[in-house]
Amino acid sequence: MPGREDIFQKAMNEGHSAAWDQEWDKACVAYRRALQEFPDNPKALNSLGLALYQLGNMEEALQIYMNVAKLSQDDPAPAEKVAQISERLGDLKTAVDMAMRAGDLFLQQRDTDKALENWVRVTNLNPENAIAHSRLAQVHEKLGHAQQAVTEYLAIASIIQRAGNAEKAKEMVDKAQSLLPASQEVKQAQGLLNTGQLLPKPIRGKGGTGPIRMAQVKQLQKPTARTASGLDPVAEARQKALTQLAELLFEFSDDSPSAQERRGLSSIMKGTGGISLQQSEQTKSILHLGQAIDSQSKGNDAQAAEELEGALEAGFKHPSLYYMLGLLRFKGERLETAQRFLQNSVKHADYGLGSRLLLGQLMARKGAFNQAALEYLEALKLADAMTVPPGKADEVSQQYEPLIEAHQGQKDEAVLRKISENINTLLMRPDWREQLHKTRDQMPKQDGDMIAPLADMILQAQSSSVLESMNRINQLARLGTLRSAMDEAYDALQHAPTYLPLHTLMGDLLVQEGRNQEAIAKFGVVAQAYSARGEVNQATKLLKRIIQLAPMDLGARNRLIDQLTARGQVDDAIHEYLELAAIHYRLAELDLARKTYTTALRMVQQGNGNRDWNAHILQRMADIDLQRLDWKQALRVFEQIKTLAPDDEVARKQLVELNLRMVQNDKASNELESYVNHLESQGRGDQAIDFIDDLIKEHPEQLILKRALAAQYHRAGRTEEAVTLLDGLGESLMQSGDKLKAQEVINQIVLMNPPNVQEYRQLLFQMQNS
Repeated sequence: MPGREDIFQKAMNEGHSAAWDQEWDKACVAYRRALQEFPDNPKALNSLGLALYQLGNMEEALQIYMNVAKLSQDDPAPAEKVAQISERLGDLKTAVDMAMRAGDLFLQQRDTDKALENWVRVTNLNPENAIAHSRLAQVHEKLGHAQQAVTEYLAIASIIQRAGNAEKAKEMVDKAQSLLPASQEVKQAQGLLNTGQLLPKPIRGKGGTGPIRMAQVKQLQKPTARTASGLDPVAEARQKALTQLAELLFEFSDDSPSAQERRGLSSIMKGTGGISLQQSEQTKSILHLGQAIDSQSKGNDAQAAEELEGALEAGFKHPSLYYMLGLLRFKGERLETAQRFLQNSVKHADYGLGSRLLLGQLMARKGAFNQAALEYLEALKLADAMTVPPGKADEVSQQYEPLIEAHQGQKDEAVLRKISENINTLLMRPDWREQLHKTRDQMPKQDGDMIAPLADMILQAQSSSVLESMNRINQLARLGTLRSAMDEAYDALQHAPTYLPLHTLMGDLLVQEGRNQEAIAKFGVVAQAYSARGEVNQATKLLKRIIQLAPMDLGARNRLIDQLTARGQVDDAIHEYLELAAIHYRLAELDLARKTYTTALRMVQQGNGNRDWNAHILQRMADIDLQRLDWKQALRVFEQIKTLAPDDEVARKQLVELNLRMVQNDKASNELESYVNHLESQGRGDQAIDFIDDLIKEHPEQLILKRALAAQYHRAGRTEEAVTLLDGLGESLMQSGDKLKAQEVINQIVLMNPPNVQEYRQLLFQMQNS
């Protein structure tokens, strides 16, 4: 039964509207509703594919585009999309096949630029693809691009020669010589052929490294065990690190316009120091990272470590890099070096558990059994928190504190060895999650919904006295006897002076007593202690408490940003940067506010932050530039916003107004025309009229705005209103003595061909001959 056209169109319109607002999840829902009416509609499928791509759901987007490619076999666009996504996912064979197909289809449509782009993609992924080089050579030759054609013919010659056909290879070199007889490359190739030597292999183009390394990482990630994950925590962290390094390499080496646009944001960031890599550093980092992943895929750990250290020396710093270096140097028995790198990676949520286990093994090898046991206990704490319900994770983590405290003074080497061995046996196995659940099931049931830490069973420690003291403190606080609660806390402190949850509880009591400054000092010290121990999550919570008590405490907020960044919580760190910038703004410290916004913007580009932050932050920067009357800088920022968010009406309006203020009327007219064309292409021509009308209200003296409004009236079929507007404008210009511009206005009326056009033609004739 055919679907209903009205429902389909309504759903499509809703999807387009959501897409314009960058609300991709809503767009997906609408497009899926449209496809329920017409499941094979290419337009709806393409739209859904784009929305899924924007949401980062690459696998489903790929399936959608592959379906479109089957339905519309003459359309190159879906084939190109399949190639791009497959390249991103590391499926190089599909990427090559579909890019070849897309290039051929674009050529059939006489779109040579797109055809060349897709064939170049093929040669980037597979430099020895003779068909792609042949297509490139022929098209470049026909377009008169002699140098490019020569390069491709020489590549073909190399491929053919290595296949054993020397005669055909000579024919290709001769073809290249006929295009550029004086070319040194061609002469060198002829010399090599004449002496029976091999021609150089075709070189992989810029941007081809990232997808190759991603494919190698995908191969490394194939599960080899029979369990669900197939990996112990150290191997899991290694997999995450390799994947993240490959993704970063892909971003750095991606030479597409969209990637260049993202990286181009740095051009408007002034005076904040270098966070992003310089071009030379970036090139070195790409080279070292690519070689490191290649070495890992071949099992050459020592070479991989050397390459990663080369990337570090080139200025590339990332938790995934530190973890891989720590792991590889540990495997190579370079324990001191490994320890230094692991102490950097242990703060990040993705690498905390793996780093703790490696540090435990490392300390045991060094004979530091007390430190080894503490690292293993910290690892068990992290693992235990991962396997309980999310709402109970903090509760379980806190219960480890007295246990760890009790074992800090343990001197019995046999006990310390046993702790380390027990935890290592429990966690260093592919089914470690299942094993933790089984161990918990064997533990005695607790009263109520309280969850005991697994360490109780492993350690059988007598550290319950501190917990009992904390229970009494909480009871006294609930009864309102805060002084007695504080006395109990000081008494408990004599038995556990370094037990941080007890210090935190004392800070809570100070808050309840109204002694906020003392509470802030207490929380600050405890947060510093947690941070020094690598307990970033606990440090973060305490710093947030400080900020709640003292929102203007800039030091605490800066430390919070550092902790969030170390933990990989990029979006949370960016949010805190924006809060910090807002504080500087309220204090009229505009330079510091803009510098903070710029740092936040760099973090979006450097980390894995939500790209929606870009336009939001840029808008704040532009506002500051406007207040400082730095119109040129504001113009640059609004141009960047336009690129990122073409539908941002505020940015579009500012671009027109700023150019008018700077007496750049031609540029103002171009910006206005650009936005009007954009709105019309989206079927929103009526909004263009409202947009121009608002501009005229603020700039009633601007001739170009009134003429633009008249032109838009005419396009909308409101020619009578357009003529009336222009007629009045022409008359006022005549009265002011500007006859030349008046003639232009009357000519605009004539071009609209109103019913009384003859009168205006006669008037124009008289004006031109007067």
